[in-house]
Amino acid sequence: MTMFDERERASESLFAHEEEVRFLALARRNQLFARWAAEQLGLYGSERHGYIASFVEDAVQPQSDAALIDRVRADLVADGVETSDERIGAAFVTAMADAVRQVRTETRAGVTGSSRATCRL
Repeated sequence: MTMFDERERASESLFAHEEEVRFLALARRNQLFARWAAEQLGLYGSERHGYIASFVEDAVQPQSDAALIDRVRADLVADGVETSDERIGAAFVTAMADAVRQVRTETRAGVTGSSRATCRL
């Protein structure tokens, strides 16, 4: 194997790893954001679990950030929960920051891919 082949393989491996971490962070962000929304909506038990799971599934077929925020806003309005766009946006930003921190910590700790892929509800 030539040095060029080794560098190409290393580059492809790094790209695959970065994409995996990016996906895991988005799934975790969606989960954390949905947890916040579920708390605002007063959801418990299987209703809460289903609500959060639907957001995690959105990471597989990603929606724009604005679409996720709009979805939460619509859910809150439909349930009569009063909150500001700033508060929803802040919850979204916090969820992203927490998700990135958690996934990086798990990645550094050497948690296997299959363990990390499962988002705890």
